[in-house]
Amino acid sequence: MPAREALTGGGHAAVPGQPGTPVGGPAPSTPVPDSGRWGHSDPGSIYEYIRVATFAIGPDGRISQWSERAADFFALPASEAVGADPVTTLVPRELWRRGRDRLERALAGEEWIGTAPYRDRGGAEGLAEVYLMPAAAGAEEGGTAAGALCLAVDLGKLRRIETDLAASEAVFGQTPSGFFLFDQQLKLQRVNRSFAEAVGVEPEALTGLTAHDLFSATEAERLQAALRQVLASGDPVVDLRFSGAVPTRGGNRRWAISLYRLTGPGDRSMGVAGQVHDVTSRHVAEREAAGVRRNLALVNEASAHIGSTLDLETTAKELLDVVVPQFCDLATVDLYSALLSGESGPSLGGGAGGGPYDGSGELRRVAVSSVVGDASSVLGGDPSPTDARLPSAEPGGTLCYPPRSPHARALRTGRSAIPEPGPDPLLRSTLVVPLVARDVVLGLIQLSRAIGSEPFDARDVAIAEEIAARAAVCVDNARLYRREHERALILQRSLLPPGNPEASGLEIACRYRPSNNNTEVGGDWFDVIALPGNRTALVIGDVMGRGLRAAVAMGQLRTAVRTLAMLDLEPAEVLTALDEIARGLGVPDSGDEEAVEVYLATCVYAVFDAVTRRCVFANAGHLPPVLLSPGEDARMLDVPPGLPLGVGGEPFEEVTLTLPDGALLGLYTDGLVESRKHQLDEGLLAFRTALQNGSPGLEKLCDQVLSELDPHHGEDDIALLMARVRAFPEDAVGDWRLPPEPTSVSKARELACGWLLVRGLDELVDTTELLVSELVTNALRHGRGDIRLRLLRDTNLVCEVWDDGYAQPRQRRAQETDEGGRGLQLVSLLAERWGSRRTPHGKIVWFELGI
Repeated sequence: MPAREALTGGGHAAVPGQPGTPVGGPAPSTPVPDSGRWGHSDPGSIYEYIRVATFAIGPDGRISQWSERAADFFALPASEAVGADPVTTLVPRELWRRGRDRLERALAGEEWIGTAPYRDRGGAEGLAEVYLMPAAAGAEEGGTAAGALCLAVDLGKLRRIETDLAASEAVFGQTPSGFFLFDQQLKLQRVNRSFAEAVGVEPEALTGLTAHDLFSATEAERLQAALRQVLASGDPVVDLRFSGAVPTRGGNRRWAISLYRLTGPGDRSMGVAGQVHDVTSRHVAEREAAGVRRNLALVNEASAHIGSTLDLETTAKELLDVVVPQFCDLATVDLYSALLSGESGPSLGGGAGGGPYDGSGELRRVAVSSVVGDASSVLGGDPSPTDARLPSAEPGGTLCYPPRSPHARALRTGRSAIPEPGPDPLLRSTLVVPLVARDVVLGLIQLSRAIGSEPFDARDVAIAEEIAARAAVCVDNARLYRREHERALILQRSLLPPGNPEASGLEIACRYRPSNNNTEVGGDWFDVIALPGNRTALVIGDVMGRGLRAAVAMGQLRTAVRTLAMLDLEPAEVLTALDEIARGLGVPDSGDEEAVEVYLATCVYAVFDAVTRRCVFANAGHLPPVLLSPGEDARMLDVPPGLPLGVGGEPFEEVTLTLPDGALLGLYTDGLVESRKHQLDEGLLAFRTALQNGSPGLEKLCDQVLSELDPHHGEDDIALLMARVRAFPEDAVGDWRLPPEPTSVSKARELACGWLLVRGLDELVDTTELLVSELVTNALRHGRGDIRLRLLRDTNLVCEVWDDGYAQPRQRRAQETDEGGRGLQLVSLLAERWGSRRTPHGKIVWFELGI
């Protein structure tokens, strides 16, 4: 059994003096002093990689001992192998003779090493490398041969291991990539030359080192954690980035490593292998590419985000929303004050008048954005060599930059500037970029980065200029729109009555409010027209459409209304004439049918007589007036709506009402009571409720109505006209009827003078007496029927003479030889105003005198 144990020792080393000592092997003369080198070894040996078999052949040429590895190698159990002929059992039949010859030589004491074919467990032939070693007998056996010891190795696996080792050496020694191997204690066992050069240490000096011996504590801990993870889980780690300093190279280097676990037979962990690449240049390129992509995304965002509205302040805030904090930490937008009123800034390289410009004009800070608290430089500036400190301005305030400051230079030249760092400890770098569009300087943006950020470089300047150029176009568009919008509003307001007009027998309050969303102006209008005989025309209308064209059409219709009103036409007749005018506005002079534009408008025209308190209404497609009588609820007047102006084809109807003293009449446009979010019925109810619950003061009532109804939408412009009836006192009217007789002239003078003296109007007696005499005389000569004399006292004195004749008086220039024809000349010279108007049964000639 000693020989068998030696052959089947497996992973156990042979111990001198114990079973398993090699046959024929000399015993050591002295024991090994280091007992730690003996005993059970760690898993992993050559036998796990190659197939090895050992067996012994006795002096008789038969197999005397057969190991378990031999049984596995040859697929032959020991029960069949021991005592068998090794040649006939293990060697193919055609090679028996040669095998027998080799065996006899070995038994004779000749050692042999060579290859021999064999059959494995599956019956396939293999090639083995055989070590045939004769065993010498002991002295008691006479020293003759005692058999042979045979060692067989699978040559195929052995050659494969040799190939793998050669390939591994080639990879380690020749590849430009760095390779390394950590053992299970995470110490370096082997590296190639490329890895050693990457870390700047000789290969021999790296053996046994850990990650902490090569890199900084933070990076080493990251690498150590990755090594432990790979060793424990077996999952590889790919493209792990870490950095460190290399003694042989300047600056920090950047590496990318991939780790994977090395395993032996049976998935036994042997350590962690890895490959490392120096990606410093690639990292720099990636950073640059990422910066380019980030900048392009920033420019794209600026194109999509800036200019969503045509409002200057909103556009400036949108610009800052793009650059803060993506591009900088603090930013301001300063625009020339003239831009806020729609005017133009200075031309590039010159002033607004074409002369030299030093960049020190007044600017307004329209927008500020910051992610850094309490940074004073965002509101002011930085010191310059010639100015102690640049001016500061709160958001919405004004400032002027000194002529020699970098900001003024940027405004003057249209080129960006990077001022010297200021005293603010929070800021590191500042960039000033002018806003230039269509060769006009609009203002500048000031961009600042806080401590800890990279300073502005040439690439940042280019990106900032690109964003500023796109923003400048949007700002200029907003400026142009504001200018046109302001001009349209000025035009529209100029076509409306200034302030609150006065009316006889009425208290008037009116409001016009444009829409609050900066859309184009509308065509809403109202008017209060004083008519002869203490009458007042109340007009409100709305031209359909928006913009300057609607405002112009509104102005034309308003002028036409005033002209028609002075002709003293009935309300229905005024609307009929307006309808014809509206249809004529859309007909071009060239006759091109494609150029025809349809002008439509709605309108309410009412004439109120202060003496009788009668009001005649006519409506052309407009919302009905609202009447609030004392002690009653507000109600909508039942006035036939009719068709809008410009449609034609239908007559307009009139409605006559007598309004009680103190009654409130409300005329309005649809912008007050209708919006996309509120139905018309809801708005009309809210309007009536606001009138009922409102203040007794008319001015305050208008403000209350607008505050309650308008803030919910403001989508359309609003016109509101309120009129409260104030009845004449009984003694303010004198009315007499006279027969068509010559004596009526003197009677009229007597009545008029007496009425004036009773009311203390002595200074008007003489003039009134003369003019009444002339008008009554004309009524007797040129009129017919009874004569009616009426005196009205209001803010002035009105005298009316009625008769049944339809012929209108006409003033003419009398010749020197004419006996008559000078009466109306006297009236025209002495009266403030005079005129005549038709009545259903004749005419009225009147004149006014100031009180």
